[in-house]
Amino acid sequence: MARITALKAQKRSPNRLNVYLDGEFSFGVERIVAAWLKIGDEVDSDKLQSLLKQDELERAFMRALHFINFRVRSVYEVSQRLIQAGYGPETVEKTIIRLQNSGLLGDKKFAKTWVENRCTFRPRSRRVLELELRHKGVKEIEIQSATKSLDETQLAQKAAEKVANRFGKLPFDEFRKKMFGYLTRRGFNFNIAAETVQSSWKEFQTTAETPIKNET
Repeated sequence: MARITALKAQKRSPNRLNVYLDGEFSFGVERIVAAWLKIGDEVDSDKLQSLLKQDELERAFMRALHFINFRVRSVYEVSQRLIQAGYGPETVEKTIIRLQNSGLLGDKKFAKTWVENRCTFRPRSRRVLELELRHKGVKEIEIQSATKSLDETQLAQKAAEKVANRFGKLPFDEFRKKMFGYLTRRGFNFNIAAETVQSSWKEFQTTAETPIKNET
């Protein structure tokens, strides 16, 4: 049985405490894990292993929080990041469950946000969106829920609008070639791409010919 003789904050990581047993440094833990420790407490081997396990879970949780802080992530992405960081299956599973129970992680929310973001900033076909979500490890039921209401024609039109100003001043043959290639690279089939080329050309030409009224 060892006795805690000191608890000192780490200089480089103030949220972690160094624990000294019988006058010598023994291990470091997150402050939240060490919250109930105090100088004079006795620690046996079982208690020590329990503290180290709790610390591992807390470190995994904090790493996952840092990862999802930049943008919403899928369960698969978070799991893979933790595995790459060296955490074992049990720790990864418990961390994922904790995040899900806290409402911080969920593939339904992820899929919905991913589709909304893509449709707003980088429109592409439903097929491509579904492929992207599968690549992120999202289950099929969540994928279908997020994409079932998408309209391919509207998606193609949104995609075309992103580059209409870039291609609009070109001769029609060149416009058609570039716009068609742009749309097919984003997963739209021949018919939808061809129809969108025609409609976007007409729309751009109409807009370009509309005189700007001077306000008086």
